[in-house]
Amino acid sequence: MNKETIGRGTWIDKLASELVAREKKLGRSLEMIRVESGLGASGIPHIGSLGDAVRAYGVKMALEDLDPGCRAELIAYSDDLDGLRKVPAGFDESLNEHLGKPVSAIPDPSGCHDSYGAHMSGMLLESLDALGIKYTHIRARDAYSQGMFAEQTAKILESASRIGEHISEITGQTKFRTVMPYYPICAQCGKIYTTVVKEYLDDGRVSYVCNDAVIGGKKIAGCGHAAESDVTGGAGKLAWKVEFAARWAALDVRFEAFGKDIMDSVAVNDWVSENILGHPPPHHVKYEMFLDRAGTKISKSSGNVLTPQTWLRYGTPESLLLLLYKRITGARRVGVEDIPLLVDEVAQLEAQYFAKDSGSNREKAARLRGLYEYVHLLSPPPKPAERPPYSLLVELARAFQDEREEHVTRRLLEYGTIKDVDKTVSEYVRLAGNYADDYGGSDAPKPDLDGPMRRALVEIADALDAGTAAQDAIKSSAQKNDIQTRDIFRTLYLVIMAAPSGPRLSKFIEDVGAGRVAAKIRGSL
Repeated sequence: MNKETIGRGTWIDKLASELVAREKKLGRSLEMIRVESGLGASGIPHIGSLGDAVRAYGVKMALEDLDPGCRAELIAYSDDLDGLRKVPAGFDESLNEHLGKPVSAIPDPSGCHDSYGAHMSGMLLESLDALGIKYTHIRARDAYSQGMFAEQTAKILESASRIGEHISEITGQTKFRTVMPYYPICAQCGKIYTTVVKEYLDDGRVSYVCNDAVIGGKKIAGCGHAAESDVTGGAGKLAWKVEFAARWAALDVRFEAFGKDIMDSVAVNDWVSENILGHPPPHHVKYEMFLDRAGTKISKSSGNVLTPQTWLRYGTPESLLLLLYKRITGARRVGVEDIPLLVDEVAQLEAQYFAKDSGSNREKAARLRGLYEYVHLLSPPPKPAERPPYSLLVELARAFQDEREEHVTRRLLEYGTIKDVDKTVSEYVRLAGNYADDYGGSDAPKPDLDGPMRRALVEIADALDAGTAAQDAIKSSAQKNDIQTRDIFRTLYLVIMAAPSGPRLSKFIEDVGAGRVAAKIRGSL
């Protein structure tokens, strides 16, 4: 490992190193560094939501790894006082009656949690648990009712005029020049974003009126109720433009990443934290959003989400962690079809990790080793596991649906793909079987085919359909088109199982069926 390598050589280590240097410059103790991730509670969580918490946990691990005297903690904060702005795609329209109400006050449509908000946050927390991520969970409902942000809320409301001017300067939003950045929950109708506060009273109360409001592009009717509300009693919340700052100061948060879609809000909160609350804002890193395969931003309300639960139906926890730890910058398109590729990439990383020769590029080798270690949450296995190619498993799973594990593992042993059947192999068979059942095969990219190779594959497919033995069909087509037999084999492996090599092809074709292989060849053309 060269002198320039920081920690384990990844972006996570570099970020943690910058954070440690900043903390030392500020003269603050490293005995406890809290990193935070905000968990949305208003819609189905997706892998972008998960990524925020997983990456923060990576920084937490790196901090403790870089400095033995440092302890770190991930705060997972659920904003379940957020008002429901619109009914997410796929949900019953009966939720319309709850628009504008805090999600913690809306009944859980599934009936398994104490509220709609708890259900949505719970899905994300279950995913973190499945990945082995450790966290301290705080609900907004509890934080406000316990007065956790009471001191910060008072300071912010006392300086509301100054803050409103600054928000206008940074974002162009003039709203908070005339109203305060705090939303009481209306005591009469139970809605939150319909309330308008224009006065903060000396005894820690605000006066408000419940007016009509446009939320999520939809008009939400206020009830006209006018009253006073105690800001320390949990019957309201700060606006996002200032709430992050209150959390950072109250919880002593030192690091939080953010998506580029809330850059302006973060800039305002940084200023409020520094200038109103006297707390240095956290060290930040900006990340871009995950996009769906069409290049559209993943959105809970539009329903184009790839959930962690979906990923973990087909892929290993390590493959999902690899997706999130490979890099943090740049917008990325991601879909279910990426899961086989990431599962196999974990296997490639593992082979490199346990290889004796790291190659000539020591910096790259160190980074890949570090990435593999983070994918295993810095507790890598002592030896490599049996990891058969995912695309091969998918094809075998399609061929053998009854007593699938027994038949597939027997073929893997016969092919010499694995030496033994262990829990990793069994889990791979189960995951690939789910993928085969739901999607019918691998969507891995296929090789570009020139004229002679295309003709050769058409002839092989025709010969297989006609009952010709695979070996004879390949040999004949190679001779007729003046192509090396090994090149046809390599192309067929890429077409059939998205890998440059694999088990003995004639045996594999016999197992899965010549007609099925012929159809797959034609599909690639």
